[in-house]
Amino acid sequence: MLEAMPHRAAIWNFLFGRLTLDSLPFLANNAEGRILLVTLAVVVIIGVAILAAITKARKWGYLWHEWFTSVDHKKLGIMYMILGTVMLLRGFSDAIMMRAQQAYAFGPHMGYLPPQHYDQIFSAHGAIMIFFVGMTYIVGLMNYIMPLQIGSRDVAFPYLNNLSFWFTFGGAILFMVSLFLGDFSMAGWLGYPPVSELQQGPGVDYYIWGLQLSGVGTLLTGINFVVTILKMRAPGMTLMKMPVFTWTTLATSGLIIATFPVLTATLFLLGLDRYVGTHFFTDGFGGNLMMYINLIWIWGHPEVYILILPLFGVFSEIVPTFSGKPLFAYSSMVYATIAIMILSYLVWLHHFFTMGSGADVNSFFSLTTMMIAIPTGVKIFNWLFTMYRGRVRYTVPMLWAMGFLFTFTIGGMTGVMLSVTPADFLLHNSLFLIAHFHNVIIGGVVFGVFAAVNFWFPKAFGFKLDEFWGKATFWFWLVGFWVAFGPLYVLGLMGVTRRLSHFDDPSLQPYFIVAAFGAFLIALGILSFIIQIYVSIRQRKEYAVGGDPWDGRTLEWSTSSPPPEYNYAFIPVVHHRDAWAAMKKFGFTRPRGGYNDIHMPKNTPTGVVIGALAFACAFGLVWYIWWLAALSLLGVIVVSIVHSFDYHQHHHIHADEVRRSESGSNQAAAQGASA
Repeated sequence: MLEAMPHRAAIWNFLFGRLTLDSLPFLANNAEGRILLVTLAVVVIIGVAILAAITKARKWGYLWHEWFTSVDHKKLGIMYMILGTVMLLRGFSDAIMMRAQQAYAFGPHMGYLPPQHYDQIFSAHGAIMIFFVGMTYIVGLMNYIMPLQIGSRDVAFPYLNNLSFWFTFGGAILFMVSLFLGDFSMAGWLGYPPVSELQQGPGVDYYIWGLQLSGVGTLLTGINFVVTILKMRAPGMTLMKMPVFTWTTLATSGLIIATFPVLTATLFLLGLDRYVGTHFFTDGFGGNLMMYINLIWIWGHPEVYILILPLFGVFSEIVPTFSGKPLFAYSSMVYATIAIMILSYLVWLHHFFTMGSGADVNSFFSLTTMMIAIPTGVKIFNWLFTMYRGRVRYTVPMLWAMGFLFTFTIGGMTGVMLSVTPADFLLHNSLFLIAHFHNVIIGGVVFGVFAAVNFWFPKAFGFKLDEFWGKATFWFWLVGFWVAFGPLYVLGLMGVTRRLSHFDDPSLQPYFIVAAFGAFLIALGILSFIIQIYVSIRQRKEYAVGGDPWDGRTLEWSTSSPPPEYNYAFIPVVHHRDAWAAMKKFGFTRPRGGYNDIHMPKNTPTGVVIGALAFACAFGLVWYIWWLAALSLLGVIVVSIVHSFDYHQHHHIHADEVRRSESGSNQAAAQGASA
């Protein structure tokens, strides 16, 4: 009997790696276990309800054929946005838990989160919000809008677009699995060694492989978008006639191509330290901890501009549309975008001024950090001058733009404060830095995403979003942000450091209580957004619109809402910067005949299969299930090779079908206009 036990243990270890019952933290009889058990119950109930609803409606076949296997850039863009919204709920739940803990944990009261659990929460919050909320939202926006703006029928590599999404989805699911199976990294959202090397268990490995999957997906997307913009623009659309959103997409994609391989290599080296026992980042064994910090920030600071540049493009479309004027100084806006793209490579070291780089190095990076504020300021003034003497319509998208101008400008000013090295020595690692970072990300990225959703939602679905709940969302977010992060500026100036889960000084507690109330207001903003979507869908017939509900200026508004699979029955010819505004000015009307067959890519299940295999490989690596990792990796290679021999990846939409689609689009446009 005793001889059989080691044999059984060996079989278990081979089949399940380091997975044991102890890997289920929600079974633990402690505060952490009870929190996770309640969370698991809620997730299971919601998940079962959604699956039951889909099954009852018999929509599985529809979802598989029309969405999951789709290579249509528009459907992939919508799926990215849905994934970003789901991950926003997860990431913001972590934020609420942190704020509640900090508001309560003073003196003898240790709060409801054990320190180990709190460390996992703030690490997961940062990583999820950057990689699976911010990145998925902006990739979704670029996916949907950019091909329409350049007059293209799809992106350059449609299959690669589908594959990119499923890689990102696999990384997101791996992060979600870490909530209930094992633990998560406690090394912050950037995984600094030595914490990330010393932490035992699967937590850091979840972090590494989740980001590797999403990073590969994002890199493929960047390559795809650059080729699409450079090679597939409509006739007559020169680079200096492209919409500014397309310019920012090009700059963002260039940054992605340049920086995400650095992230992939850095995480690979960290993985070697953990799996193989190398010491690339271990000072005592010949490695260099500062090499990791330099590498991660060489990716990390351009990442901030990867997030914000597309939203600069969003505001550059919204402000002219609702001001009734062309964008002020278009050329300077383009050059400012390029300047930001280049300078973003030259500022990474300001993230560790305090680490002994020397006065010369600090001075250089301090200067470049100040310089990058110049092209950003150019953009701010361009938007203001666009509104000057314009007929400004205060729609929901325009309200988000106004809130952005106020909030982001203050965030930029505090960033310039932090670029002054002596000031950074005092404020580094304090709550002032947290407030500044959220000032930029929420004031720029989040406000920009909500502006874009309200602006282009009618284009995607054929009806507007409810205005009342849109304004409620805006005001809850704007007021909630300042109530939540205004106190953190004060606390940072008082010297309070970040990432603390307990405090001894009771005079600090009122600030944290106010900050927690601000987070509650933001939660109401998220709830208002969900209600806005629900109410708008329920009343979609009342909110139905035509192809151009805002009197838009760029090409996407020239087609129907929603656009057909092929985007344009005839590829438009561009003569002016604001192509659609010029067409309307000169009396352009959509052709009513002369249609031809249209060549389009076919849907494929390969992206779903490879994404699932990649997830299985990553899961096997996290838990040391080597047979699963090896077989899954082999499966990825085999499926990729088999797909490369599929020579029937396209189909034709016949002219009669195009005619019927265009006739229906014209009728819907007329009905929407009359409504």
